[in-house]
Amino acid sequence: MNKKITITLDAMGGDYGPQETIAGAVQAAGTHDVAIQLVGDKDAINAALLNYPESKSLEIVVIPSEGVIYENEQPAKALRQKQKASIVVATQLVASGKSDACVSMGSTGASMAASAVIFGLMEGITRPALGGPIIGLAPQTIIIDVGTNVDCKPEQLLSFAIIGEVFANRFWNIKEPKIGILSVGSEIGKGNKQVKETSELLSTSGLNFVGNVEGSDLPTGSVNVVVCDGFVGNIVMKLTEGLGSEISKYLTESFKDSLDSDTTDALTKKIFQVTNPAAAYGAGPLLGVNGISFVGHGKSKQDEIAGAIATAKRAVEVDFINQIQKRLSKTLSTLTANGKDER
Repeated sequence: MNKKITITLDAMGGDYGPQETIAGAVQAAGTHDVAIQLVGDKDAINAALLNYPESKSLEIVVIPSEGVIYENEQPAKALRQKQKASIVVATQLVASGKSDACVSMGSTGASMAASAVIFGLMEGITRPALGGPIIGLAPQTIIIDVGTNVDCKPEQLLSFAIIGEVFANRFWNIKEPKIGILSVGSEIGKGNKQVKETSELLSTSGLNFVGNVEGSDLPTGSVNVVVCDGFVGNIVMKLTEGLGSEISKYLTESFKDSLDSDTTDALTKKIFQVTNPAAAYGAGPLLGVNGISFVGHGKSKQDEIAGAIATAKRAVEVDFINQIQKRLSKTLSTLTANGKDER
C-alpha cells in the first residue's frame, strides 16, 4: 500500500484561521485521500478539531508552533524574529522531507520569504514568483507574476514563461502550451522596453512563444501562459476579482423583482466563479523555489482551503518541482547555444 501524500497546512494563516483552516483540512483529508499536518497554536487547533469528531479517524496530526507572521510585518525581518512561526515550521517540514507540500492562507510575503530561505531558489531563478489561473472564463490560462515582483528584468520574465509552460503541461496535459507576453498591442514591436527585450529572448528560447497578447485576450483562453511583471499582473487580478464581485451585486439588485431568489443566487454565483477561479484551485503555487508551497487568499474559507490542499496534492503527483528544474536546464542550454544567456 502506497503511503499517502502529506500536506502541511498553516492552520493559523488567513482571516479565519484556525476555524476555517481546520474545517478545510478535515474536508480535504476526508475527500482527497491525503494526510494532513496542522501547524499552529496547539490548544486552538485541538479546540477547533472538537467540532469535527470524524477527524479522529482521519490522518490528521497537530504540530505546535509559536506565533504568526502577519501581512503588515516586513517578511524578512519577521522571519528572523519569529523563527518558530507557523509558516516557518510548515516550510521546514517540507524541506526536511516530513511533508510533501505546504499550504497557507496567511501572508504571501512570509510564505515567499520562508520558501526562498528554507527551500532555496532553482538554478536560473533570481526571485520566486506567484501565478495561477485567475480568470474563470479562461481556466487553462496561467498568468505570472501576479504581485510578488513589481519590477522584472527580461530573464525573470523568461523564467516565468518556463514555469508556466511546465504548469500547463503537467496540470492540464497541454503538450505545447502557447506562451504570450502581456502588452498594449498584439503587433510585433508594440510595448515598452521590458516587453520588447523579453520578446526577443522568448523568441530564441525554444518555447512555443506566440508573441504579444492584449488585456482583451485574457478571458478568451487564446494562450495558456501569459507573462508580465507583478505590478501589471496584480492589477489584472484585482480588477478581475473586483468586477466579478460588483457584477454579482449589480445582477442581484437588477433582477430582484423579476427573478426568484434561487435563480438570482445561482446566476450571481456563476458570474463570480467565471471571474474568480479561487473556489476551484484554492491557491496558487510559489514558483521558482525548490519545494512545493501554495498560497491562497486570506479571506478563503473551508471549500477554498480544501481545494488548495487538493491542488497541492496534484503538484506532488505530477512531479512539479523536478519538471520545472528539467525545463529550466533545457532552456538555459538552448539560450547559451544561441548566445542569449542573460544570467
